[in-house]
Amino acid sequence: MTAHDGSPDAPRLGTQLETPDEQRLEELRTNLAAVNARIERGCADAGRDPDEVTLVVVTKYFPASDVLLLHRLGVRHFGENRDQEAGEKFRAARHALAEAGESELTLHFIGQLQSNKAGHVAGYSDVVQSVDRSKLVSALDRGAHAVDRRLRLLLQVSLDGDTARSGVLPEAAADLADEVAGRELLSLKGVMAVAPLGADPDEAFARLRAVADGIRARHPDADWLSAGMSADLEAGLRHGATHLRVGTAILGSRPSLL
Repeated sequence: MTAHDGSPDAPRLGTQLETPDEQRLEELRTNLAAVNARIERGCADAGRDPDEVTLVVVTKYFPASDVLLLHRLGVRHFGENRDQEAGEKFRAARHALAEAGESELTLHFIGQLQSNKAGHVAGYSDVVQSVDRSKLVSALDRGAHAVDRRLRLLLQVSLDGDTARSGVLPEAAADLADEVAGRELLSLKGVMAVAPLGADPDEAFARLRAVADGIRARHPDADWLSAGMSADLEAGLRHGATHLRVGTAILGSRPSLL
């Protein structure tokens, strides 16, 4: 796995952020270890190597101090879905890491994204996992050119046919993939989906895998499959997930005041 517990703690971060809470650190360490154990068991059951799997810890609604604590525990991939919150939080976290001489992190934007905010998101995110329409591709492309940086994209696929809740229909995914692949500063990396509420996640992720296989046949480098969250990560692993998006199982219930 890309992120794992057990790596030595980084030096204390002398930053403008509050002093790390040791109780919170231990809580996150315990939860992260439990999730990693689930991933290892899930990979063993699926006959897969855990090193093929990247854990993206979803920190939406949680403070930058939690990002820094998770970084101490070896996490390098983080997920957010609200533009304003993510931009402010990760500017603070990256500044703190730079001051401490620590290694960089990778930020995945995973939420529904409005075209008028795409340029801003392109300026601080490394990966956008929620691309579902041509207008958004164009907006992200303009944003990437404005800051002259390459942006990695995943197509979000609708598995319930309701595009109002985000996601490109499976039958339209190949054309959208071709459009992303044709942009100079956009890198098509694969697909993402959320299992519909009440649906069998195995059935849902099997359909996602079929879409992913079709796109990869046309674009061999698009080999990421983001599927599986706190409640259904094992199903994601059974169907080839390379990226898992886990929040609640590691960070707990969202703060009530945010």
